[in-house]
Amino acid sequence: MIYDASLDELLQKVWDGARINAAEALRLYTLPLEELGALADRRRQLAKAKDFNGRGNEIVTYNVDRNVNYTNVCNVYCKFCAFYRTEKDDDSYVITFDEMDKKIEETIALGGTQMLMQGGHHPKLTKQWYLDILSHVKNKFPGFNIHGFSPSEFVHFREVFNEPLEKIIGDFKAAGLGSIPGGGGEILVDRVRQRIAPLKAMSNDWLEVMDVAHRLGLYSSATMMFGHVETIADRIEHLERLRAQQEISLKRKAQSGNENMGHFTAFIAWTFQAEHTKLKAPTVGAHEYLRTQALARIYLDNFTNIQSSWVTQGLEIGQVALKYGANDLGSIMIEENVVSQAGTTFHMTVPDMHRLISDLGYEPHQRDNWYRLVN
Repeated sequence: MIYDASLDELLQKVWDGARINAAEALRLYTLPLEELGALADRRRQLAKAKDFNGRGNEIVTYNVDRNVNYTNVCNVYCKFCAFYRTEKDDDSYVITFDEMDKKIEETIALGGTQMLMQGGHHPKLTKQWYLDILSHVKNKFPGFNIHGFSPSEFVHFREVFNEPLEKIIGDFKAAGLGSIPGGGGEILVDRVRQRIAPLKAMSNDWLEVMDVAHRLGLYSSATMMFGHVETIADRIEHLERLRAQQEISLKRKAQSGNENMGHFTAFIAWTFQAEHTKLKAPTVGAHEYLRTQALARIYLDNFTNIQSSWVTQGLEIGQVALKYGANDLGSIMIEENVVSQAGTTFHMTVPDMHRLISDLGYEPHQRDNWYRLVN
């Protein structure tokens, strides 16, 4: 084997916590998995060193929440989705307030602190319907966070309500919206988005929603759904766009001195689940999942938190991912309807979370959406 001094320099650069570029990321991607994982674990340690009064590297967090899909009616017909229905389908629905209340009561009884509220792009629900359900939940369950509406939904709202994003997001926040999930990110490369979801928000639209939300004081997560028609370079471009937006949000917050401005709290990657979908693409396995998550931890140097995706990978790989850059196991997910419709169903309990975390020598702690420890 020929000695490569430039590779040694790159590895040292990563170990020291320095920023890498896209070309360097492509090079890292070809490393042996264990070596890439060790570098990602090092970057996790650097990112978490100051958290929780200096105990960030001893603690692994998890959340207790529930996915509430308020409607499965959607008019964008994504090829990778097995969840959507048209209005004419017998099993299409829109949630009632009573059904919502029951789901939240069950969540709170299990120690949950929030719901992830997302739905299809329903062409006929009015803005007032959304404001009414937000205010209903906020008034009836104060202190319970509504983590709701992905950027693609807000782009849909802009078209249907004929209002600017600032107005819509501001009104939703006033009605009770607490934070925004990163759903609909898929791959932030328009060439890819045109192939898998041509009627959905494009990359700049997705990022614009997050920029406006952060400016208005809402925190959000960021995601990537990979392993379909994209290339490795596309995945890295996706990470670059997230890192650049985070840079903008953090810089604006620092320059303004306004701590109420938001930014991305965490990044979550998961693999495409193919069953019952129209997208014909070979899926990828745990090896590539761990490799991609490790690279994300290294590349996203301004993200403190990386969530493991046990929902698509299963509990064991979800645990292994904690040594490949992740510091959080995500949610026990009391209810999940989208991934399960695509043929992947794993279940997690709080004791499962504690076991998976403790077995690796970490302390398990429940957190809220803002990564503050609960109890």
